[in-house]
Amino acid sequence: MPPRDHIYQNLVAAKANGQKKFAVLVDPDKLRMGHLDAVLDMAAQGRVDYFFIGGSLIVNNMLDECLSQMKAHCDVPLILFPGNSFQLSYRADAILFLSLISGRNPELLIGNHVIAAPYIRLSPLEVLPTGYMLIDGGTMTTVLYMSNTKPIPAVKDDIAVCTAMAGEMLGLKLIFMDAGSGAVNPVSERMIEAVSGAVQVPLIVGGGIRTPEKAAANVVAGADVIVVGNAIEKEPSLLLEIADAIHGFNLSNS
Repeated sequence: MPPRDHIYQNLVAAKANGQKKFAVLVDPDKLRMGHLDAVLDMAAQGRVDYFFIGGSLIVNNMLDECLSQMKAHCDVPLILFPGNSFQLSYRADAILFLSLISGRNPELLIGNHVIAAPYIRLSPLEVLPTGYMLIDGGTMTTVLYMSNTKPIPAVKDDIAVCTAMAGEMLGLKLIFMDAGSGAVNPVSERMIEAVSGAVQVPLIVGGGIRTPEKAAANVVAGADVIVVGNAIEKEPSLLLEIADAIHGFNLSNS
């Protein structure tokens, strides 16, 4: 059995070597189970590094069903990306233990964590403490509505930098900048570069990434993990194109 911190150590080693990772976000509520098989096949072909599994509204039986199907068909690490404290399952490999540091909703800073902590402590899940930062994506995304928080304005790089630095100083091991599923405007390369240059922990970027060109621009700017979900749900073949863009960057840096 691998050590409990093997996913995080893999992320840290990749960052140190300038190698970028690709994560596919699967929302069990949105992705039909039949459609999931096609995504899993393409993920194997595209050598996807991680699956993030979560959404704002999913319930446990759908989550468990999705995780079981994925476990049966692939060996890609399954990382929970929970929308609330009830979206937990032993069937995953790890959990992004998200603290919404861009907002001022106490339940999402620490409240939900208190509820989930006993379950997670007894589980086999690798815990990945993550500073979650919502960036204004130009529309009211589900996560903005459900979290009842304001995003960091897309043009306020200084606020994003200071927020990320504070999260790192608090001991969070990852920073995740997210414009939200279905965002009109993805996180800018300018903001990614500013935040990446200000912290030493791995930086995850997602929301509104619809083209391989944008994925490539994000990794050049300093993103260590690119997360794509909504675009792949609509056009699964995009998975291979984005995977090629990220792998191409890695080859050029190896």
